[in-house]
Amino acid sequence: MAGLISFLGYDGSIYLMGWTGGYVLLALLLAPYLRKFGKYTVPDFVGDRYYSNIARLVAVVAAIFISLTYVAGQMRGVGIVFSRFLQVDVNTGVIIGMVIVGFFAVLGGMKGITWTQVAQYCVLIVAYLIPAIAIAYKLTGNPIPQLAFTTSDIADKLNLIQLDLGFKEYTQSFANKSMLDVLFITIALMVGTAGLPHIIVRFYTVKSVRAARFSAGWALLFIAILYTTAPAIGMFSRYNLITSLHNQAIAEVQKFDWVNKWEKTKLLAFEDKNKDGRLQLTPNKETFEFTNLAKIRNYPTKN
Repeated sequence: MAGLISFLGYDGSIYLMGWTGGYVLLALLLAPYLRKFGKYTVPDFVGDRYYSNIARLVAVVAAIFISLTYVAGQMRGVGIVFSRFLQVDVNTGVIIGMVIVGFFAVLGGMKGITWTQVAQYCVLIVAYLIPAIAIAYKLTGNPIPQLAFTTSDIADKLNLIQLDLGFKEYTQSFANKSMLDVLFITIALMVGTAGLPHIIVRFYTVKSVRAARFSAGWALLFIAILYTTAPAIGMFSRYNLITSLHNQAIAEVQKFDWVNKWEKTKLLAFEDKNKDGRLQLTPNKETFEFTNLAKIRNYPTKN
């Protein structure tokens, strides 16, 4: 998500609004009532609610289709994590991840997975906040990403750099997508998130309707920590990468430890299209002859 925001700029906010709004819909309109109904799967709920086995079958097919699509993305993410962690090919990482996830799912069941994800969130949010705090402090002197994001002048500097490179301003609204696209993608993400089978089923692991409401509220609180950090780390990372890497010699960039490790996973590669041996960021196929960009505008270069 931080990567999408970093890439899309202002328009990346659709993911913040869509996914957060999905949990709000779930908390207000779905979770308590599904729990109150007493059925343990969405197809059972749909079938009994509409007194139709055909509706139940449609819900089963939809749930399977959604789950397989979502698992494909999840497993790709798992594969990237393990490929980077174990320095193996991403396909090998996917297989390792599937075995581990399957092992814990079989042993613990749905309730066990729910508690595992509670612990997992604690680990992940700490791991996510550490680089966010580090880069915020390095660029702005403020260790709180949310405050650094709103009070620093990094956004203004990044806008100027983007214009110098031929891109649109980072904070320009509707630069990549029209207002109508943003509206309907946000709605689609909200409704889609609220209807995800693996999220809905979590509310069947609590003891009562009241507990379902509370669990949804707590989920939103912890989601807020993540979703208010993502825009900050997205913007800071884009600024840091541009000022650090633009117009640098590719041979020198490849000596960086993090670059070397990502290349081993085959998820990062360099292609010198204009054969000048330098890494240049351009919005099209033309080559921009900006040298020492960071020095031209007196921007601090952060390696």
